[in-house]
Amino acid sequence: MGLPLSLLLLLASLAGLTPLAIDMYLPSLPTIARDLGVPVAQAQLTISVFLAGFALGQLFYGPLADSVGRKPVMLGGLALFTLASIGCAFADSIEALMAFRLLQAIGGAAGSVVLNALLRDMFERDMFARVMSMVILVMTLAPLLAPIVGGYLLLVAHWHGIFVLLAAIGALVAVTLAFKIPETLNPELRQPFRLLPILRNYGKVLSHRAALGYILCGALTTASMFAFISGSPLVYIELFGVPAQHYGLLFGLNILLMMALTFGNSRLVKRLGSDRLLKTGLVNASLGAILLVFNAATGLGGLWGIVLPVMLVISQISLIGANAMAGLLSHFPESAGTASALAGTTRFGLGAVAAFAVNASHVPSALPMALVMSLCTWLALSGYWLLVHPALKARA
Repeated sequence: MGLPLSLLLLLASLAGLTPLAIDMYLPSLPTIARDLGVPVAQAQLTISVFLAGFALGQLFYGPLADSVGRKPVMLGGLALFTLASIGCAFADSIEALMAFRLLQAIGGAAGSVVLNALLRDMFERDMFARVMSMVILVMTLAPLLAPIVGGYLLLVAHWHGIFVLLAAIGALVAVTLAFKIPETLNPELRQPFRLLPILRNYGKVLSHRAALGYILCGALTTASMFAFISGSPLVYIELFGVPAQHYGLLFGLNILLMMALTFGNSRLVKRLGSDRLLKTGLVNASLGAILLVFNAATGLGGLWGIVLPVMLVISQISLIGANAMAGLLSHFPESAGTASALAGTTRFGLGAVAAFAVNASHVPSALPMALVMSLCTWLALSGYWLLVHPALKARA
């Protein structure tokens, strides 16, 4: 069973709203800081606020998607995302921008949770990983194009126009999904939305050793990406003097390699298995992190001494993300929305912490970004060996 191309594109568009909201305004952060009269590091905290809101939103949307169905949750989240984007466009202070970014993130969280649950409704483990890889392959066009579009948009319009464009995209996707997305959750599988059962379900997932390992693998490697997203405007634009409109080109190199590995994952997962590919991605990312810290500390290679190892670290998320999620949901098919929500909350919660850690140092260097990225990737690898690997060995 496969997804129709039109439905695949719509689901990818839904999931792509979050990378658009995160990445499109990255080149404008120095401009936003100047316009609102705050340091660049404070403007970059709007990334942490967004990630925190996204993490909190997923805790709510997961159980709700298991209770009322997938489609109502998607449409409600899109409506909030669109209205909050309009609020961001008219923000005249950093406090207002942070508040609307928080609401924008809470609305956008619906898509991430529902997408995983929707695909889990339709496919079993390895097929789920394959289909998810194809969705991610299409979805990665968003972060590839977003900073490029945002950078060039600054040449012809004010940074407020970026959020106007996000609002228009959110509204368009909402209208399209209202007519094209079917409901996949059967009525007999729906669970009442009650607090105590929800907490018990979360506890059940967290107490499962292998599931916790899969969650940490995906969350910590994603946190390394958010450390890069938070720190790279300062490193690339301010320290190395990369023009804002060219920032997206360097950012896009990571996405191109992610797309290549995502395509490879979709082809290899049936032959090699999701767990083997997950381990490969974790090892590669950890080796790249060592090189990144060394170059950042010594200045070896200048700009490209940072760009190339960052590419190696970030690209491995293509192998880690889909396969870690497949491993997690294979243990909890009856509560895919809840498990997906917990994984997403952990992923974006740790991402918010990593982004905050990079900006809290106030050191004009690439080293804080490199150290946080390295710590995240090595903790992810440790989580695999301590939690996932023993469970796989016992099962063999």
